[in-house]
Amino acid sequence: MSTDVAIESMTLTEKLALMERLWSDLSRRPEDVPSPQWHGEVLAERIAAVREGRTEFVDWDAAKKRLRERLE
Repeated sequence: MSTDVAIESMTLTEKLALMERLWSDLSRRPEDVPSPQWHGEVLAERIAAVREGRTEFVDWDAAKKRLRERLE
């Protein structure tokens, strides 16, 4: 199978569509795409921070609003 793709000549829309197709294919079998060890370490630290009261969860809508306000 040839995987040569002229990425440089693709439009942004074509590139994003290709990324979506790749992600869709990869995500069919997540067990075949292992996470690096540092992902688990970051998650463990974040769970510990919540348990210890050093941080808290934020509602997704509130998080998006806060991000938008930072960008203005």
